[in-house]
Amino acid sequence: MGRHREIPLRELNQQTSRVMARVEAGETVTITKDGVPIGDIVPHGVRDGVRTGSPVYAFRTDPMGLLDLPDLGGPALSDDEIDETLRGMGAGDD
Repeated sequence: MGRHREIPLRELNQQTSRVMARVEAGETVTITKDGVPIGDIVPHGVRDGVRTGSPVYAFRTDPMGLLDLPDLGGPALSDDEIDETLRGMGAGDD
């Protein structure tokens, strides 16, 4: 079963898409007003904390399709060159 989180009504108003993405990922969200719970948003197919429908995954499982990347005029890099560049990006000076 997914996680459970309380959020203030103000956060729901300001970040509805983010809150609903959490619900879509399987999380139950309790909305509070002045710290008092006023309602729950639960994933579709869940009743009384028990899943009644198909499972909800915390990650995207459907293909997103082809990406249309613009040509920025830079050099063509191989997958190995890209991997090497990305590996080096995480190594910072402490």
